[in-house]
Amino acid sequence: MARCPWCGDDPLYVAYHDTEWGVPLRDDARLFEFLILEGAQAGLSWITILRKRENYRRAFAGFDAQRVARFGAADVARLMADAGIVRNRLKIAGAIANARAFLAVQEEFGSFADYQWRFVDGRPIRNAWRSLAEIPAATPVSDALSKDLKRRGFKFVGSTICYAHMQAVGLVNDHLVDCPRHRAVAAQP
Repeated sequence: MARCPWCGDDPLYVAYHDTEWGVPLRDDARLFEFLILEGAQAGLSWITILRKRENYRRAFAGFDAQRVARFGAADVARLMADAGIVRNRLKIAGAIANARAFLAVQEEFGSFADYQWRFVDGRPIRNAWRSLAEIPAATPVSDALSKDLKRRGFKFVGSTICYAHMQAVGLVNDHLVDCPRHRAVAAQP
């Protein structure tokens, strides 16, 4: 199988590539998980975060946005002492702020999915890249999403992080055209 070369041969990375990356996602709980993980990834490699994913699930209440939004100083201290996650005070505070902003978006739009998918008119952008060098780090759509998220109080949502998030949750299909997942993902609504 000629996968996208970025996943290499690490079994965890390969499984993520083959089952999750780029699959259109409209489940708010999972979208919140990816939002938190993408923020944690800032400045680090994605494989680092994938290796810590189960620890994040445990530390952040199964990515229950309502519970995370209620985290206070004691929770921040607990998280700062948790070697299973990235112990960065700004990222931890950002995750809590993002939970609160996430709930506000749900209240306004009915779901975070409805909010997020409107940036791509409800349909994944289907690119046809032939090499990794062609794939942008950010686009006008990720710029617009980033700007709007920041306006709503979200943290760690720069345009590059937003584009990585869009790729992960299937707002954009950036599997290379030679990768079997390109066609499989494109066939999903």
